Amino acid sequence: MNADLTLVLGGARSGKSRYAEGLVTALVGPRVYIATSQIWDAEMAERVAKHRDDRGPDWTTVEEPRDLTGALRRHAADGTGVLVDCLTLWLTNLMMAEADIAAETAALVELLPTLPGRVVLVSNEVGLGIVPDNALARRFRDHAGRLHQSIAAVAPRVVLTVAGLPMFVKGTPA
Repeated sequence: MNADLTLVLGGARSGKSRYAEGLVTALVGPRVYIATSQIWDAEMAERVAKHRDDRGPDWTTVEEPRDLTGALRRHAADGTGVLVDCLTLWLTNLMMAEADIAAETAALVELLPTLPGRVVLVSNEVGLGIVPDNALARRFRDHAGRLHQSIAAVAPRVVLTVAGLPMFVKGTPA
């Protein structure tokens, strides 16, 4: 089992990505950022460019909107810190492609404990609000909840960020 696997959850602008980046930058060695976002418009392109600039040249950025297990197999290695940001964007991409969400989730959950090095996964906690008013949003919320539960079951650490503060749901600080 990968003892250095962390799931970081939180709401929008909760500080989850900043916290997750800190877990990886604390390591000496290569850093890989697996970005699952797709650029759909100019505003998103601007956000992506800003995040890349903020991370700086010490990071290798891998853009992979769908084949997350493949990207992790290729880039996770002993001594390497890998940050995946974020699982909910990955889930959205899979849903839009009408992929088999259960199979993709199962493959990811099976792979995670076998990966060497530090692996930090970021995801939006979307299940704390009201029930969405449309079927697509409800399916997304349900898929996200199941994904989070499955990963939390195999991750030694689960952190919920609130107002920039990490709250340890499972495990202790890395």
